[in-house]
Amino acid sequence: MLKLYHSFTNLLEHHNLSTCLKTRLGSNTRKNHSKYQMDKERVKKLVRELIIEIGEDPTREGLKDTPERIANMYEEIFDGYESDSELSVQFSEDSDVVVARNIQFYSMCEHHMLPFFGKIHIAYSPNGRVFGISKLVRLVEKYSKRLQIQERLTKNIADELFAQGVKGVVVLADAEHFCMKMRGVRNDATLTSSAYRGIYENKEEKESIMAMIRRRTPETSL
Repeated sequence: MLKLYHSFTNLLEHHNLSTCLKTRLGSNTRKNHSKYQMDKERVKKLVRELIIEIGEDPTREGLKDTPERIANMYEEIFDGYESDSELSVQFSEDSDVVVARNIQFYSMCEHHMLPFFGKIHIAYSPNGRVFGISKLVRLVEKYSKRLQIQERLTKNIADELFAQGVKGVVVLADAEHFCMKMRGVRNDATLTSSAYRGIYENKEEKESIMAMIRRRTPETSL
């Protein structure tokens, strides 16, 4: 594994890591910066080194194309850094509350780089304008398709939605974590996290909106 560590270090030394991080993390939308291009050749080299350190043969039939597959996969599942939720697409329509249940998401735990996945439920109180339903899904994907933890994912979604000027926001996330299922304690427990903004920080409003979200449908886990 020491060889793998030096391989990572050498590759990073030949790449301006600070510039990379500023490019990817300094802004949340495509519109505000030129899109960062992942160096797929570098990723392929790192994955090949990892396969060797695990004790496998990277030239055998089942593994020879694995580095390329993983590089392509990472480009897809981590494109949240470059995503635009498009919440600027709004319509003049008022409503007391809008609830979107069971938005499916997949993300990667930043601690072990293993998947966690589940459903997110969003409720917001419009202030004269509503968002297209697909934009709420895009918002979830923007923050789930990156290295994450569930608690921050929940807050990220709530904060960006509330920043659009709505009266209040509730975000609930239910998820299963492979970093707990397949290693460590090996337990099937699920995690629920929540974030409340605006009027829903008030106890009475919070209880009211939670009752609405918990009105079960066949797919709802709450």
